[in-house]
Amino acid sequence: MPSYEYEALDGTGRTRRGVVAADTERQARAELRRRRLTPVALDAPRAKAAAGLRSGRTKRLSANDLVLVTRQLSVLIGAATPLEEALNAVALQGDKDHVRAILLSVRERVREGWRFADAMKEHARSFPALYRAAVSAGETSGDLAGVLDRLATMLEKNRAVRNAALSALIYPAALALVACGVVAALLTQVVPRIVENFDTFGAELPWITQAVVGASDFLSAYGIYVLGAAALGAVGYWRAMKVPDLKLRIDRFYLGAPIIGGLLKALDGARFARTLATLFSGGAPLIDSLDGARRTVGNAHVRQRLDLSIGQVREGASLAAALKRANVLPPMMVHMVAAGERAGEVPRLLDKAADQLEQEFETATGVALRLLEPAIIVAMGGVVMTIVLAILLPILRLNALASG
Repeated sequence: MPSYEYEALDGTGRTRRGVVAADTERQARAELRRRRLTPVALDAPRAKAAAGLRSGRTKRLSANDLVLVTRQLSVLIGAATPLEEALNAVALQGDKDHVRAILLSVRERVREGWRFADAMKEHARSFPALYRAAVSAGETSGDLAGVLDRLATMLEKNRAVRNAALSALIYPAALALVACGVVAALLTQVVPRIVENFDTFGAELPWITQAVVGASDFLSAYGIYVLGAAALGAVGYWRAMKVPDLKLRIDRFYLGAPIIGGLLKALDGARFARTLATLFSGGAPLIDSLDGARRTVGNAHVRQRLDLSIGQVREGASLAAALKRANVLPPMMVHMVAAGERAGEVPRLLDKAADQLEQEFETATGVALRLLEPAIIVAMGGVVMTIVLAILLPILRLNALASG
């Protein structure tokens, strides 16, 4: 049923704002009068938003939208606000039509008696299965506010780690792009014009000059094909990562690579630990929590090994022992899980392990990228120096011949 935002006056003259469900604007006004409210304004576009939801044209919630909505709901529900009113308040607070439409649609289902997690299932693109599973566990345990708070924290930390890595990569990527552009410009524009002058003298060119001239000729003649091959290689890699067997082999190779393998272990370990702590502390069964946490891991080889660990836990093995046999997670995390099992505080120690792993990932990433920047500069300087030498050596040789 479409929803209309309203502004109305109550019996005391105070302004009230909210949302009323009705098929038409006339029915909405009648419903407001039934509530002893005098309608001042109705926002009909909410009906259009509902139509957009039914047709599937409405955009999904972005990662930032989901974090904000989750945090606001956790605060309101934690303050003893009924779920329906909390959804209404967060919807009215938002300034994006598709966010408001989605939340109002969920609110209507909640008003009809649906569970919150089931209502969100109609918008699976906006609320992932893992998110809905955590909410369902929170509803079952009666701690929905706490689960939403932990979900918001988990989403915020995951976003922070991802944004930190992306932000750190921006400068090296831009530097590498500029370096490649400068070298390509030198080889295709500068070198050919200077070499033309050398040809008029008919003197034999030094080997370094011949090598640079060869590279210049190749890039001028086949540069477009090199770019095309690189583009095809990127597309081929992307397609290969969609094939399960190929992705498994590539991910296994990455995991065994120096430096990169350790970073990937720390990142996936932090995601796994944070998600497992969120789900398990929210009241979800351990097996379901493990399965949900496993799905957040990006490396296919790690996921495969964790599948075996879940099977061992299902057969009665301890969580720490099963994770240790998997041999794909940082040892520190496994030790923290073992300590948590002994103390009966697995979620708390998992959160601590996730904090530690995230800090290690950020530190290692920062160090690696700080080393990468001067490496790119040195490499670019070496290439430019080679080109300059290739140009200067023939000039110096011609000057020597002329003076002799």
